Order: sequence, then structure tokens, then C-alpha cells
Amino acid sequence: MNVLPPALARLIDSLNRLPGIGRKSATRLALHILRRSPSEARELARDLATLHEQISLCSNCFVFSESDPCGICADRSRDARLICVVEEPADLLAIEKTSSYRGHYHILHGVLSPMDGVGPEEIKIGALLERVRKLEGGEVLIATSSTVPGEATAAYLISRLKRLPVKVTRLACGIPMGMDIKYADELTLARAIEARKETA
Repeated sequence: MNVLPPALARLIDSLNRLPGIGRKSATRLALHILRRSPSEARELARDLATLHEQISLCSNCFVFSESDPCGICADRSRDARLICVVEEPADLLAIEKTSSYRGHYHILHGVLSPMDGVGPEEIKIGALLERVRKLEGGEVLIATSSTVPGEATAAYLISRLKRLPVKVTRLACGIPMGMDIKYADELTLARAIEARKETA
């Protein structure tokens, strides 16, 4: 016998389909929403309903935006000849929080994963290459993750970009600040050695 009212069960099922939300978390969220006032629940529902109407992809960098071009692409104070390639919009947000990057972005919306049927055509690689061809110089900073799919995507991008008249760079990888070197794994330590820089 199901003790949950059908409307609550449907909400739990919907929340459970979100990434990183298990059944217990979905139940806790649904009960929290139910305990709030009806006006708060309606406001949440309205925000969800208008999300796809008001937000689309920037036609230049493919970030989620309410305007086209997005605020970053439209910002004339940023360097349009420097393009940082990231996997997802969340990566852009992480880089922007550092306040140390003043170029443009290109969001791939995924990584290459042949086993999952994700090839270059399924993510925004073609659009990146077309964009770089029009760039006539400049720099492409590849900021994919250091996972196996991220590294495979970076290697593929490097092989395609080196045919074009553009400087290609990668994010330096290595030992995090505050980490004792003896606790670093072999891959992290190897990448830190490879990415070493000359001292001033």
C-alpha cells in the first residue's frame, strides 16, 4: 500500500530524476516544498516553467543566456582573441569565480566518449573549429578536465587546432596548494613535473 498521496509521489519521482538526487533526497526536497506556503511553491513552479522560454544558448560560445550574444561575448573589455574551451557551463562559472581570466569561452556541452556514442558531431567541436578559423591568430586555452574522456577530448582538439594559425595552450595541472607532495598520486605528480615553469 502506498502511503504517499499521488501528487507528492509524482513530485518525488520528478526530483529523483535530477542528477545527484537520490530517492531520500528527492523525498526530503518534496516534503520541504510541501511544508512551504502555496505562494512559494507557485513561484518555484513559475520559475521552472519559464526557464526554457527565457534562456537559450549564446550562438557564439554556447553558454546559457537570456541574451544573444551573452554578456561575456558582448563585453568589449574582454579579449575576443583568447578562447577558453570548457566542457560544461559550470566550468565557465568556476573559472569566472577566479577573476583571473578576461577572454571569451567556448562550451562543448560534453566530452568525447565513443563507448557512449558521443563523437565530435555530438558536441560543439565543429562550431569551435569554425570560430577559430575566423579568429586569424589568437589563443585557444583548452580547459577540459583531467579525466580520461576530458584528456581524450583535449588530445582530439589539439590535433585539429594545430592545423590552424592559432596558439594552443592547456591549463596547468599539478599539486594543489597546501598538499604534501608525498600524498600526491603518480599521475598528479607526473603532470606537475610536465607543467613546471621557469622561476623568475
